Amino acid sequence: MSSVRDKVTVVTGAGSGIGRRLALELARRGARLAISDVNETGLTETADLAKALGAEVHTARLDVADREAVLAYAAAVEEHYGVVHQVYNNAGVASSGTVLDGEWSEYDHVLGINLFGVINGTKAFLPAIVRSGDGHVINVSSLNGIMAQPGMSAYCTAKFGVRGFTETLRTEMLAAGKPVAVTVVHPGGVKTNIATAAFERGSAAGQTTAADEARVKAYNEKLLKMPADQAATIIVDGVESGKPRVLVGNDAKLVDLFVRLVPRFYPAALVRFGGKVIGGR
Repeated sequence: MSSVRDKVTVVTGAGSGIGRRLALELARRGARLAISDVNETGLTETADLAKALGAEVHTARLDVADREAVLAYAAAVEEHYGVVHQVYNNAGVASSGTVLDGEWSEYDHVLGINLFGVINGTKAFLPAIVRSGDGHVINVSSLNGIMAQPGMSAYCTAKFGVRGFTETLRTEMLAAGKPVAVTVVHPGGVKTNIATAAFERGSAAGQTTAADEARVKAYNEKLLKMPADQAATIIVDGVESGKPRVLVGNDAKLVDLFVRLVPRFYPAALVRFGGKVIGGR
């Protein structure tokens, strides 16, 4: 066990959803926080809640897809605290669209945040995390980093990429004997606004259909069930236990088992049952 108490912990996407609940769970456990988000209103609300729990909090507006901004942010956090122990690369967006009909701009947007945001955050903070002598990198993938679904091409590509990148990092830290633990997180259906936000973004661009609206409704009502604070507790418990892989929710565990048992047949099974398994983190 490695307690997060007194550790400097960085959380991206902390303005809402899992990111907010991660920040508050870390605050409850006595961590010192550096939190960021593109949504400054949500970020301020999270900071106020964390401070009410007695946490020291550093905040910054941050677009994780902006590499230079992430590098500058990492330097600012280390200058502020003098050390960085952990980074939770959590910021992400949902997406829908097929390979055949999906827009190039959607791939750029989703991969920029969901994959390169994780790469940017890891590489920017890793030198400081190594210097801390007791570091941990936590990257949030998804159930869709284990199993692909039709109509979620960009999202699944990014989340499989996060998984591969994180597992590679783990092998490198072990091979080099660096004092850095590495964890990949695969949430199942967590009750956040990620699906609704994606639909609203697509709707504003005139790119959504009635089928998209029905899909979001089904996700919110039937699939995104686990409270975000429960998900955060599972994640931080896993980090403190040193787990290299954290599956969040029974749905994530069942799908992981399903894919391992029948990797050849699961795509056909998905199509047969309408392609709806989970909404993704």
